[in-house]
Amino acid sequence: MSTFIQLHLLTSYPPSNLNRDELGRPKTAKMGGKDRLRISSQSLKRAWRTSDSFKAAVGDHIGKRTKKMGLDAARKFKNAGILQEDAISWGKQIAEAFAETESIDRSDPYKETLLKQPIHMSHIEYNKLNELIDTLCREKRAPQDEELELLSKEHNAVDIAMFGRMLAVKGKMNLGMDAAVQVAHAITVHEVTVEDDYFTAVDDLNTKQDDAGAAHIGETEFASGVFYLYICINTGLLVENLKNKEPEKANELANKSLAALIEAAATISPTGKQCSFASRACASYILVEKGNQQPRSLSVAFLKPVKGEDILSMAISELEKRRDNFDKVYGPCYGEGSLTKIINFVKE
Repeated sequence: MSTFIQLHLLTSYPPSNLNRDELGRPKTAKMGGKDRLRISSQSLKRAWRTSDSFKAAVGDHIGKRTKKMGLDAARKFKNAGILQEDAISWGKQIAEAFAETESIDRSDPYKETLLKQPIHMSHIEYNKLNELIDTLCREKRAPQDEELELLSKEHNAVDIAMFGRMLAVKGKMNLGMDAAVQVAHAITVHEVTVEDDYFTAVDDLNTKQDDAGAAHIGETEFASGVFYLYICINTGLLVENLKNKEPEKANELANKSLAALIEAAATISPTGKQCSFASRACASYILVEKGNQQPRSLSVAFLKPVKGEDILSMAISELEKRRDNFDKVYGPCYGEGSLTKIINFVKE
């Protein structure tokens, strides 16, 4: 039976634009019939897994996402004296082992070696791929199917174990892995209105003899709010995903990755427009639950938008009230205290 860890965080952000849509506006969503600010789970996960604190905690046990492994291979083949046509063909063969590649572009034949979307790979897989490419360059030959299959036999990247490969298109190899960590989109507990910031820039060398106006006029959009974030961790699946390379160290690595994830979720902000707004924030409230019960979000606590001057306190009250209601039906499974106590509670 799996043990689930559920994290419920409330984080207050000042005026910001942490996660933008295609028009550059802060992302939003309708909830309870009202407009709310939203930070996508993709934005949050990237901010966490690329943060200095996460990297320091897990060391080399972290992966990279790219769509260029076939392109890099093709260029290495070409630099090794292999004909361009063969270099591109072999690079595409390597790329297609992982996922589907781009369509042929006559103006840039190397483009067909690119994947349609990035794939998440561990440093072990990257090292093995580079070793294979070096061998192929020396032997001046195309890769064999069995050589490519070996590339995905083992990994020890905690972010892959947590979030999966994040791959929507398939390749020839079976790279599927169920994510052990589910991250909801963060959403404000209250209704919001996105506002406009009209700004100008002054030319420092403008003597104002000919033109006293601004050198640039621009506009950006922003909003502020208290966000509710829900994270669900299947600890059994996390350990299982990490057994691939070093089974005897899976539990230790799982504990490291859990501590790194919780600290990042509590302290790391998405990087969008930080230079303009410096909207860095730590979680003001964290509720952690642990048990074998079927996991559930507490977002329903905010289906009716929180209103008032002290929104954070009211949000905490609503969250705990909803938690208590669930506990009456399903049983309690929560811990509380400092961030260190929460991490130790989770690691027990």
